[in-house]
Amino acid sequence: MAGAERSEVVTQGVRVEGRSQLVPERSDPESGQWLFAYRVRISNEGAVPVQLVSRHWVIIDGRGRIEEVRGPGVVGEQPLLRPGEAFEYTSSCPLRTAQGTMHGTYQMTRQDDASSFDAEIAPFALGEPEAVH
Repeated sequence: MAGAERSEVVTQGVRVEGRSQLVPERSDPESGQWLFAYRVRISNEGAVPVQLVSRHWVIIDGRGRIEEVRGPGVVGEQPLLRPGEAFEYTSSCPLRTAQGTMHGTYQMTRQDDASSFDAEIAPFALGEPEAVH
């Protein structure tokens, strides 16, 4: 599972790279609470400007519990990416287990014809360093 805390995938010219890490100072394993920070970079490798409209995350903890998160934009923004541009942001995810996974999609709108598509966010692991093999 080496490297599983990172992911990268390209959908219709939009590259999405994700990575995570445990935030030990904000985690309390004795109370069953772990906080993971994740960083996502979205790059437009296509020929047309695209805008990130909304997000859909699927978070699965170590016991198989699934939480889905949907909403407009990311970190309060709906970035417009011209060809060759990228947008990067950091957020966090609380879990009730020491490991889990995240994956999902960003709904993107092309600026030339207003068509939309879902840019995939490939799965990446959430885990304590010693728990991720």
